[in-house]
Amino acid sequence: MNIAIAGLGLIGGSFAKAISARTDHRVTGCDRNADTLRQALADGAIQDTAEDDFSGADLILVALFPADAVEFIRQKMPTFRPGAVLIDLCGVKQFICDSVAPLVEGTGVSFIGGHPMAGREQFGYESSLETLYDGASMILTPIPSTPKPALELAETFFLSLGLGHIEITTPDRHDEMIAYTSQLAHVVSSAYIQSPVARDYQGFSAGSFKDLTRVARLNETMWTELFLHNPRHLTDQIHVIIENLEQFRDVIRAGDRETLTDILRRGRELKEQLQ
Repeated sequence: MNIAIAGLGLIGGSFAKAISARTDHRVTGCDRNADTLRQALADGAIQDTAEDDFSGADLILVALFPADAVEFIRQKMPTFRPGAVLIDLCGVKQFICDSVAPLVEGTGVSFIGGHPMAGREQFGYESSLETLYDGASMILTPIPSTPKPALELAETFFLSLGLGHIEITTPDRHDEMIAYTSQLAHVVSSAYIQSPVARDYQGFSAGSFKDLTRVARLNETMWTELFLHNPRHLTDQIHVIIENLEQFRDVIRAGDRETLTDILRRGRELKEQLQ
């Protein structure tokens, strides 16, 4: 296939590297940063560049921030050929699917929402890796007009790159689960590192501090947009964790050994069941 990738940061750049290294597909790249395009060409991650015309692409991957992804699709849709498959790679799906569905209606372009469950705390093309998606889950959220052959093509394509599992779900279910498994973790990590004593951690920390603060090193512009495009599910999860923290606070303050032990036991047992 001829594959066009819009956005060659961590996500798009890693897909470009994996596709070019592991398949016979031809990759065309689009990015606002000219240095990124030059480096991707030099690396062999892409074989050509595109800016305005995507009529030759069989598959278009859009790896931009959510609002930028929708605007890119809106602007470039007239250049997408009928029969092409369009997949966004954003971390929220309801906003994207609701916005793109009317744009593809009647065009012959097949749209699928997508979200690869892999990442790093570094970002940008310089942090992209051919191996980033090895064994990872790929979530796909088709819309009602998505034809079955397009969904089958997407499944086969992503598995060919080394992803280990395809999860097909609805945009709302994706956003509900991602609020818990990803977004809440970034909220908690950022809140935790902002303690008044954080700068004094040297000599007093081990693995738990590093584990809990790892994802506080985030792209604040991207995560702000992701949070604000998923307010209902994310605030529900924040409410749950606040209730759990308040319970810890209250039983510790009361010196209630039995209840505290029971709470900790429940957490340990649940974690062991989920492994």
